[in-house]
Amino acid sequence: MRYDTVIIGAGLSGLAAGARMAHYGKKILILERHYRIGGLSSFYRAGGIDVDVGLHAVTNYNPSGPKSAPMARLLRRLRIRLEDLELFPQVESRITFPSATLRFANDPELLPTQVEEVFPGQGENFRKLARLVDDLYSRDFESGPASARAIVSSIITEPLLVEMLFCPLMFYGCPQEDDMDFRQFALIFLSVYNEGMARPRLGIRPLLELLESRFQASGGELRTRCGVSRVEVEGGKARAVITDKGERIECDFVLSSAGLVETAGICPEVVAQGASEPEPGRMSFIESIHALDTPASDCGHGFSLNFYSDDDKFIYRAPDEPVNTKSGVICLTGNFAYDKPVEKELLRHTQMADPFFWAGLEKGEYKEAKANWQKRSDNALFSKVPGLAEHSQFVDMFTPATIKKFTGHINGAVYGAPVKIKDGVTPVENLFICGTDQGYLGIVGSMVSGVGIANWHLLK
Repeated sequence: MRYDTVIIGAGLSGLAAGARMAHYGKKILILERHYRIGGLSSFYRAGGIDVDVGLHAVTNYNPSGPKSAPMARLLRRLRIRLEDLELFPQVESRITFPSATLRFANDPELLPTQVEEVFPGQGENFRKLARLVDDLYSRDFESGPASARAIVSSIITEPLLVEMLFCPLMFYGCPQEDDMDFRQFALIFLSVYNEGMARPRLGIRPLLELLESRFQASGGELRTRCGVSRVEVEGGKARAVITDKGERIECDFVLSSAGLVETAGICPEVVAQGASEPEPGRMSFIESIHALDTPASDCGHGFSLNFYSDDDKFIYRAPDEPVNTKSGVICLTGNFAYDKPVEKELLRHTQMADPFFWAGLEKGEYKEAKANWQKRSDNALFSKVPGLAEHSQFVDMFTPATIKKFTGHINGAVYGAPVKIKDGVTPVENLFICGTDQGYLGIVGSMVSGVGIANWHLLK
């Protein structure tokens, strides 16, 4: 059987691309190696509840914003209403460093006001930076690569404020160490600080099921437990995919959401003759997930998210130790403005980890290291949220090795390769990249990527 497009991976970008093309009558097949859809943003059952993988909050939440806003455009193209997502806004979030704390929320004026109060004289500088971000967005982020740290430091003259502004944006979407491309900085600045965050009360599962149902209702075909071992290329053009079981599936186009380096592994022709191999990312994380038996707000913790660093100089790189316990993100899933309480409140704690340490352990060593570093991570966590340790009913933890196992991302690199392919084009004709390595990150960004590549290259 021949398909118009075969999509590799049933993550958010692959599902969104598939739904978009299926709406137009295209014959689409999505192949997913694992038994469950979602990729980097999936879920599993533990303690009798659905536990999200990757989702703290959905960015780009701007229900009263213009029709040109990323989420509004995305939902129109997927024929989904905002109310179908059942999103509820954050209450308030924080950036906490030893010398200062900043609060921000979905009111875009809160953070500028905080900057003026905490860093006198930097208010206008912050607004200048925000205007530069808006200007870049209005030009569809058309600019060459540039150091975000260099640009931001030329505008914000207080070094501590620079570090604090980078902390959430790096944790939520930076594939490279120490710095960001300014376009990537601007995208995440817009999605986090300008448009704000929200969370689905029931987690990621309803969104995944909604995308899957839209795709299949329009005639799309989804196969799980069916990975791709090779993309067949003839005359410089992708002609078919070969599954792990040896089945050959012919198609006019291949769209890979597996990542650029990972796609090169099943299609060496992706690396142009004479070009160097694409560099895999190094940024990966551990995350501990505690189920609480009481609302965190009852223990005096009312924030939605807390991005923290124990040093005024924020370090963002693969750590020398297995886990960097000096910075992280804390998410309290019960502290969003829900219409009714959540079934079970989760306390999520994310920290940078060394992917090479976790990949090199034998089974027994891995189990021992996981227990050891979870304890050390929890010590850092509960020093930030005192009184919650005794309310943890159960805890689970994933590592870079877990991420690699269930997503295939080399090094467990959550944000993919440092160099992005903005137009999604590869040296192989009719083979395109979407998702993490196309450059849009996060829940909304991943779907925007899938829909964008479908529009630009596959629906013409």
